[in-house]
Amino acid sequence: MIQKGKGYTILLQWLKSKNWKLAAFQKETIEAFLSGKSGLVNAPTGSGKTYSLWFPVLINYINTTKNYKTIPAKGLQILWVTPLRALAKDLQRNMQQACNELEIPWQVGIRTGDMAAKERTSQKKQMPQSIIITPESLHLLFAQKNSSELFKNIATVVVDEWHELIGSKRGVQVELALARLRKINPELKTWGISATIGNLEQAKELLMGAGHMKDSIIIKAQSKKKIIVETILPDKIETLPWAGYLGIKLLDKVVEVIKASRTTLLFTNTRSQTEIWYQAIIEKYPEFAGIAALHHGSLDREMRAWVEESLHNEKLKLVVCTSSLDLGVDFRPVETVIQVGSPKSISRFVQRAGRSGHQPNATSKIYFTPTHSLELIEAVSLREGVEKNLLEERIPVINAYDVLAQWLVTLAVGEGFTEKELFEEIKQTYCFQFIERKEWEWLLGYIITGSSSLTSYDEFKKVEIENGIFKVNDRRIAMRHRMSMGTIVSDSSLRVKFQ
Repeated sequence: MIQKGKGYTILLQWLKSKNWKLAAFQKETIEAFLSGKSGLVNAPTGSGKTYSLWFPVLINYINTTKNYKTIPAKGLQILWVTPLRALAKDLQRNMQQACNELEIPWQVGIRTGDMAAKERTSQKKQMPQSIIITPESLHLLFAQKNSSELFKNIATVVVDEWHELIGSKRGVQVELALARLRKINPELKTWGISATIGNLEQAKELLMGAGHMKDSIIIKAQSKKKIIVETILPDKIETLPWAGYLGIKLLDKVVEVIKASRTTLLFTNTRSQTEIWYQAIIEKYPEFAGIAALHHGSLDREMRAWVEESLHNEKLKLVVCTSSLDLGVDFRPVETVIQVGSPKSISRFVQRAGRSGHQPNATSKIYFTPTHSLELIEAVSLREGVEKNLLEERIPVINAYDVLAQWLVTLAVGEGFTEKELFEEIKQTYCFQFIERKEWEWLLGYIITGSSSLTSYDEFKKVEIENGIFKVNDRRIAMRHRMSMGTIVSDSSLRVKFQ
């Protein structure tokens, strides 16, 4: 047993005043963190994963700071990486509340694409002690000229909903950023939070990178989330088509479930399907006007924030949404979840089910609504998968050279880099551990000239070499890069004009 110090005692007193108790996995995480370990926390949705890592951060600060109530830590201390903008506000609220009530003078900031210019300017003058940030916004910070100064005090990085990033190029972005942060601070503590994933050991390996597995640990919550799965069935099987469609034929039965629940999240798989379902409900049941809302990534920032706030305050009976509300957001009033159409994986189905009963030991309830007859077979598979906890593995991305080329330009826009040092650094990531010199040299040539076939075109010449340092000196190129970086690809679209 390690000495947890006065910080642990203060935390226990605060928890007692709120009639809260630490779960076993939270105690284990606190002990591992305070002993200097990095690792991965795996626990069901709504079981307190966020606090399992935020508490030890605060305990450590109280233990190591004499006048912790009056002397705030200088500069950015903690990076909390989140895959979704919708998570940020909720995380900030919970984390800031803990700081305020424990009388720790820390500010928890947000850095996402939704951020107002005024807030960004304010952070430039003085960074908060902790920032909740998306992978894209984190890379933008590395594109600043003072990035090494900005990150010099970073002691801990927590990657929330890590399972959502594995298997995507956004996960590779996080791997590259972590490798750079470890170069700045070799003692960096790296922690991941995950709920629904099959390949935990590999997930930890991705997070830690090559050569950093020695002192890392996986902490699993022993409690299993109870999930009730029901299927909304038609009176006659002939009612349903054999393929395609949107599930609207079961609208009346879906609305019966919504009316019987306090608050419902209705998930669809696409933004267009979300819009169609919302419109169909309002047209046939006008009494839902004012107590039903839409939520997806294409909506205006203010509208999304209003929907999230209204859900918290129990002002809405129904929200029709896409994956924008899949993860981590603590909407305790939500009583029921409805999934329209195939969720494409058991993991995603379980994740969405966890939006209801989002608190420790609460039961989650989810209804599956088939859009066509063949999905009735899938309904049986989903029920069995949930009962047996059969979660899919997330396959990691290997050698994503497009992401690496973008990262090289990002660093060149920022403080610049020397190629030999950076080559060794990126080989520490899981994604690029087997990269060879010839591939590396081709990438360097690509960012300098745009490849051998484009040497005559100036617009493809981005990076220059000055005294062995790779830099971007052209302000237009730097601006264009900052405005267009990222790995999220929009759906291809075709505009049709009637004549």
